[in-house]
Amino acid sequence: MDGADLVYDRFFDRDLSWLSFNERVLMEAGKESVPIMERIKFLSIYSSNLDEFYRVRMPVLMALHRISSGHQQIDPEYGSVVKQAREIIAGQLQLFGSTLRDIVPLLEEHNINLVFGKKWPQEVDEQVLNYFYSQVLSFLQPGDVMRKSYFPENNKLYFLVVLKDKDDQISVLVLNIPSDSLERFFSIRHNNQQVIIFLDDIIRYNLDLIFPAKEITGCYSFKINRDAELDLKDEYPGELSDQIEKQLSKRYFGHVTRFLHEPGIPLRVLELVIQKLNLQFANVIEGGIYHNLKDLASLPVHDAELNYSPWPAVPNAQVTIEGSLFDQIAAKDIIFHPPYHTYDAVLRFFNEAAINPDVNEIYTTLYRVASDSRIVNALISAARNGKTVQVVIELKARFDEENNLKWARKLRKAGAEIIYSITALKVHAKIALVKFRKQGRVRYLGLLATGNLNESTARFYTDHILMTGRQEMLREMELLFIFLAKRKLPQKHDPIVFNHLLVAQFNLQQRFIELIDREITHAKQGLKAYITIKLNNLEEERLIAKLYEASRAGIKVNLIVRSICCLIPGVKGMSENISVKRIVDRYLEHGRVFIFYNNGDQEVYMGSADWMNRNIHHRIEVCFPVYDKTIKQELLRIVELQLKDNVAAVKLDHSLQNVAVKTGKNPVQSQKLIYELISSK
Repeated sequence: MDGADLVYDRFFDRDLSWLSFNERVLMEAGKESVPIMERIKFLSIYSSNLDEFYRVRMPVLMALHRISSGHQQIDPEYGSVVKQAREIIAGQLQLFGSTLRDIVPLLEEHNINLVFGKKWPQEVDEQVLNYFYSQVLSFLQPGDVMRKSYFPENNKLYFLVVLKDKDDQISVLVLNIPSDSLERFFSIRHNNQQVIIFLDDIIRYNLDLIFPAKEITGCYSFKINRDAELDLKDEYPGELSDQIEKQLSKRYFGHVTRFLHEPGIPLRVLELVIQKLNLQFANVIEGGIYHNLKDLASLPVHDAELNYSPWPAVPNAQVTIEGSLFDQIAAKDIIFHPPYHTYDAVLRFFNEAAINPDVNEIYTTLYRVASDSRIVNALISAARNGKTVQVVIELKARFDEENNLKWARKLRKAGAEIIYSITALKVHAKIALVKFRKQGRVRYLGLLATGNLNESTARFYTDHILMTGRQEMLREMELLFIFLAKRKLPQKHDPIVFNHLLVAQFNLQQRFIELIDREITHAKQGLKAYITIKLNNLEEERLIAKLYEASRAGIKVNLIVRSICCLIPGVKGMSENISVKRIVDRYLEHGRVFIFYNNGDQEVYMGSADWMNRNIHHRIEVCFPVYDKTIKQELLRIVELQLKDNVAAVKLDHSLQNVAVKTGKNPVQSQKLIYELISSK
């Protein structure tokens, strides 16, 4: 597709930009330099991402298309965003299929036979049949769609089975593929070879045992995606937790957004199924014979040679095991870079707070936490130890609502004060505050992060975590927690003033605009000026417009944007001085860093906030300055390596294409070099 089709005024469409990012994930799966099982994991990530797109974004696109909103009206010449998205996805799925087919022979070279699109070797028939009879058969539940209604669950796997009886009467049945109860893959050793068979195929090739009196004239796999958004009301009079719980049960019954099916279904059967399953408003898409290929992440292959060589997380050299961590933080700011650094010191921060007799109060925000969170268990212990524990839990963290509800109840039972955000405002900040008495004086220690306080995701999300004892900045954090406890929307003339912290809804957007304006002023005065920003997503138009203004002033703007990027780089007269890179490698790039040259006295900020409409206008986010000169230089070095990356990075061009960076004689793989940098310390 011509890139011009994707441009709306001065901005890329956010959803098409996200599809461009998912294509970047798919590109990594196609790299021969990436180990085989890692390539398969990237295919799994792509598939999982696409499912979420159909559950979350496609319903929005379809609704906007139906009401023909006048905002950013799409030129009829180019068609709707829905149409473009479908075309892009169709092309990506073709690439997905060809990439997987290319990988299957590579597995065979390592004596791994992934049976794909055909029946398994005859030599293992007996073992497969035994598995079918002993394990699979009890979970199969056929339903006749012609006689009674059938409700396919979200993201579950099914077959449409077309049968003919002895009187030539046709019936259409839905048969579940129980991948939620059984492993998706059945693995057998045979003649020094591992044979891996899809559960789907074990059922498909034994249908005659399920329907012995019928002729099977067709069998077609399918799945559906349902709208995942929760309908929450600001006026709801009761507990937000009760409202969330009620809405969660409805999520599984949401409107169908996609009906993905195997090719070859006869038109009359397809029309019947669409009618009987109430799929009239769904995207009906022809796919491959296997769906839910996010399950490839659980492929039972355990050959270490087929994965990345390990990079063991290293302890932070700034932290000693002897003595109190709190004393070390009070003496000097400490920064952590998981997953390069171990997460132990973060867990230690909360554990020490729970048992330290000088600590009176603990405050923290929780957005997505681990299912067996050590951090929350430490907070529970602190509450039981008689300390005041105040936890702001975001119940509206999509797909983590149930886990957050579980922990909220446990914390409340232990005596912690639980604060839920109001429905119109998410709390996305990643902060914690410890209040204690030292020599008769109230003192503070704080933790500020770019990512969730989650020891599980910390193993593969790159983030930055600052621990500090800077009292003025932490007093501002206490003011924010006091405000959050009031559960109200910020007002324009709210008396809270933040001089150190940048807090969305208060001063964050305005402060970033001021920092860009200062660079513009310096450039107009003939001084050196540049801006480097690393984000997950970039959408908010006022901030993008300000970056365009900086570009027109001659300022070099370097952006590292992993996912959605609505800014169009490299356009003469608008953004010719702006470059955008995407980095996709073994870890998920997640840290947000903001660097402003400031006439040589560089200012560096980190934080939780992407520059998305939701982050800037509908969330509480916290960004924070980096004052320690050593830490600042360390961050500048890390970002410099990322800007030089020519192995895992691509450039985003003005047509929304991911363009490979020329490697030349000096390949730079930033994650590898960052790991070496941190390990060397």
